[in-house]
Amino acid sequence: MWLPLLVVVSLLILLFRWHRQSQILQNLTDKYVLITGCDTGFGNLLAKQLDRRGMIVLAACLTEKGAEDLKEEASSRLQTVILDVTDIQSVSSAAKWAASIVEDKGLWGLVNNAGIGSPMSPNEWQKKEDFAKMLDINLMGLIDVTLNFLPMIRKAQGRIVNVSSAIGRIVVVGGAYCISKSAVEAFSDSIRREMRDFGVKVSIIEPGCFKTRIVAVGPHLKALHQLWENTSAEIKESYGEQYFQQYAENLELLMGCANPKLTGVTDCMEHALTAVYPWTRYSPGWDCKFYYIPVSYLPTVLSDYLLCRSAPKPARGIM
Repeated sequence: MWLPLLVVVSLLILLFRWHRQSQILQNLTDKYVLITGCDTGFGNLLAKQLDRRGMIVLAACLTEKGAEDLKEEASSRLQTVILDVTDIQSVSSAAKWAASIVEDKGLWGLVNNAGIGSPMSPNEWQKKEDFAKMLDINLMGLIDVTLNFLPMIRKAQGRIVNVSSAIGRIVVVGGAYCISKSAVEAFSDSIRREMRDFGVKVSIIEPGCFKTRIVAVGPHLKALHQLWENTSAEIKESYGEQYFQQYAENLELLMGCANPKLTGVTDCMEHALTAVYPWTRYSPGWDCKFYYIPVSYLPTVLSDYLLCRSAPKPARGIM
């Protein structure tokens, strides 16, 4: 008796959730959305995707070439601005530029997409400045952009969409990447709770491995090789050449499995901006849904086993 009832209740809950999440806002054509990191990848694709939907896209690019290439593929509604998220003056200028465009309507959406992924290596192979560079872009830049644009977002009672990562939930590589994305999760949770009473919604995108420039194998292997070459003789002896070679192979294997269908991520971003009831977290990618997220909930002894079983072994480790 209880089993059929449980099945019916579960189906009703799923139908309710599907109906609720399928409701999309009207009058999207008068809404302004600013996206960072639009030269390539998710930001570039999302800018064109929202432009086709009729929304007014303010696309922030790092380079003039990126901005010009994007404008050639979009409608005349789309406008671009050069933005370096690590430069306080650049962020401030971009905010003033956007404010002059949106005026009293405010900014409906801010998508913090800009970021880098390299270097990834054992922590001991890196120096403080390696961590600082990535944190400056992936975390501090995101925070600075959010704080500068927040008054416009509050005015529109709009949306903030922050790009984290599946490995912001569970650490699988050394270096600052996972650290930066874990911190993005924390910042997003705190700003979401602070903005609730202003009518602002905050969503976090936690993609698995998708084939963007961030996962290009060549730059990762080059950075790994440079870090290895610059380590001390003691570190080289402790880890061993075989450790380095296997670490490089594992990185190459991870990047080689990247999903080429970037719309899996940009569709989540679009939903976060256009749905009446956006999700707090989106987890695009089968690797994210069926591996990274489930493993993050396992007891430490089990998650450590799964993540370490294929890891290279140091030359001078425990025998």
